[in-house]
Amino acid sequence: MYWLTKMMAVLAGSILVAVGVNLFLVPHRLMDGGMIGIGLLATYYMKWPPGLVMIFVSIPVYILVFFCDRRLFFHSFHGMLISSFFIDILSVLREWNHWSTASSSITGGVLIGMGIGLMLAYETNTGGTDLLAQFLARRFHMRVALLILFIDGLIVACSFQTIGAERTVFSLLTIIAVAATTHMFSGLRGKRPPYTILGPLVSKASSERIAFGSSRTLRTHAPQPISYSYMEKGEGKGKFMEKINRKSK
Repeated sequence: MYWLTKMMAVLAGSILVAVGVNLFLVPHRLMDGGMIGIGLLATYYMKWPPGLVMIFVSIPVYILVFFCDRRLFFHSFHGMLISSFFIDILSVLREWNHWSTASSSITGGVLIGMGIGLMLAYETNTGGTDLLAQFLARRFHMRVALLILFIDGLIVACSFQTIGAERTVFSLLTIIAVAATTHMFSGLRGKRPPYTILGPLVSKASSERIAFGSSRTLRTHAPQPISYSYMEKGEGKGKFMEKINRKSK
């Protein structure tokens, strides 16, 4: 049941990302950060499909994660493939934009953030820098959204000479909307247990000592049973209740 729910979340998140990119960002030549931003740069200036570029650029990151964290690799690889596929398939939406640059930058960022956050909630992502941010966040106990905001801002800043000052400002609004919405939607499943990377957090012997100590503590501090010695001595119910009331005073 979990895998079915996860696949539905990956499909919905990928479609949201694809709509945000193709319907709102590309028509105004706006930038996003991460691998999506690199794919957009390739689309604007070399007419390459952004999804295909995202796959090729993500390969080195996936190789790193494959050797460091196999579980994260297998949970994330399909998210990158599906989201890249939808970004290229839904490119027909680029002709349907009739909104201003300002509204498109915010709306596109919100949709992309919803899609990325939904996938992060189910331990997958769009690959590339999102995967790297997720890996670093869980390794060093940092917030994924803040790392994505930093990386995206760096990529947009590097594209300043290419897209111009006005589009850079609106692109910064886009990545802020992406980061805020990602933070909101990545916590949909609530707080999850700590993520273990490169071995358990404590050794087996330490775990046994902790468990043994906890059981001793529970036995030591276990509540004592109530004595009913008065009833056992044959005293009447009235006298028994009278002594209890007297003690409580």
